[in-house]
Amino acid sequence: MVPPDWSVWDVLWRASIETLQTTIAGTFLGGLFAYPLGILAASNWTPVWIHLPVKGAMAFIRSIPLLILALLFVSAVGLGPFPGVLAIAVHSVGVLGRFVAEEIESTDPRPLLALQGTGASSVQIIQHGLIPQVLPQMVAHLAIRFEMNLRDSTILGLVGAGGLGFYVFLYVKQFQWEKTGVLCLAIVLLVFAGEFVSWQIRKRLL
Repeated sequence: MVPPDWSVWDVLWRASIETLQTTIAGTFLGGLFAYPLGILAASNWTPVWIHLPVKGAMAFIRSIPLLILALLFVSAVGLGPFPGVLAIAVHSVGVLGRFVAEEIESTDPRPLLALQGTGASSVQIIQHGLIPQVLPQMVAHLAIRFEMNLRDSTILGLVGAGGLGFYVFLYVKQFQWEKTGVLCLAIVLLVFAGEFVSWQIRKRLL
């Protein structure tokens, strides 16, 4: 890999942006579905016939490796970053939904009971009693998940889901190690940058 071949500069920027966009879109979609499902999966918020099936579904999602999900979506919708977004989103639903459910189950019930005693609706209880207790931890979990998704998205290209991983796999197959080294360095820097952003968010919230 030495000396590095910087002729891949254009590919590097394009693939890095694609990887970052895939991570942001997948994490956002995952969080969008995970939070309401997490409420349904909380045993202190929904009856057993609701929270047990929801928890089981999220556990099933978590049991499928991310690369397998990406491979399934590549087969379903074709090559490119879109199947990577879908794979990250689905896997994030399983992980974030569990975290949300656990946070809700560990909340202090007294503010919720007080609001219920005043005749507040379920939406008002969630808005004024539940969300203020769990929001910091939920955002912190989302930041951690973003960091993990950024790392994972760099290897989704191995199954055709675009991004830096796709070009790393391409150059390795062609034995172009000088170009591969540049992309591997970019992956390391991108993951460190994502970890730094995640750490800054958690430091301000917790």
